[in-house]
Amino acid sequence: MKGTMTFIFCLLVTFAYSQGKDIKSSELLDEVSSKVKSHKSVKVDFTYSMINVKAKVHEEKTGNLILSGDKFRISVAGRIIFNDGNAIWTYIESSNEVQIHSLEDSDDAMTPSKLLTSYNSNYKSKIIKEKNQDPNVELIELIPIKQKNIVKAILGIDKAKKQVKSFSLFDKSGSIYTYKINKYQTDAPLQPNDFIFDASKHPGVDIEDMR
Repeated sequence: MKGTMTFIFCLLVTFAYSQGKDIKSSELLDEVSSKVKSHKSVKVDFTYSMINVKAKVHEEKTGNLILSGDKFRISVAGRIIFNDGNAIWTYIESSNEVQIHSLEDSDDAMTPSKLLTSYNSNYKSKIIKEKNQDPNVELIELIPIKQKNIVKAILGIDKAKKQVKSFSLFDKSGSIYTYKINKYQTDAPLQPNDFIFDASKHPGVDIEDMR
């Protein structure tokens, strides 16, 4: 549960830049935002890893995300998270249970669409360079203005395609959560029920409504 909840938090965390932002990094973030907003839908296959050297933890999983506007569905590690525009449903396959939360419960978080499109006044951004860096990828470091559990994030952006290619989140405990996008597909046909949890497809499901 902990790993999946961390995954959800990381995808919903706010990525942004400040009024004192680095001009080059903010212009690139704006280009990425505009590019995503130009598409009716986005489908992403990704690899997720969590490393904490001190705790001797290293785990890796694969998953996928589909989104259209502010609606999304995330599948990873035996859990499927739906946002139908009205609520967030988290289905746990192993125990056949689903938890329902209202969108208002996540005011400080953001949907995956906002992760890919919105950058505001909560973070400072700057372009950084790393050893053995892919020359086709620009790295942007994001530092929260206010103290948060996530102390920084590093966003990898494909220079030519203006797409998010990877992002890493660093928290106070020393854990590093990295998401690498393996496949990025735009404007694929999606149906409204792609974002809706259908209890009839899961006989006996235990529903915990926390709204």
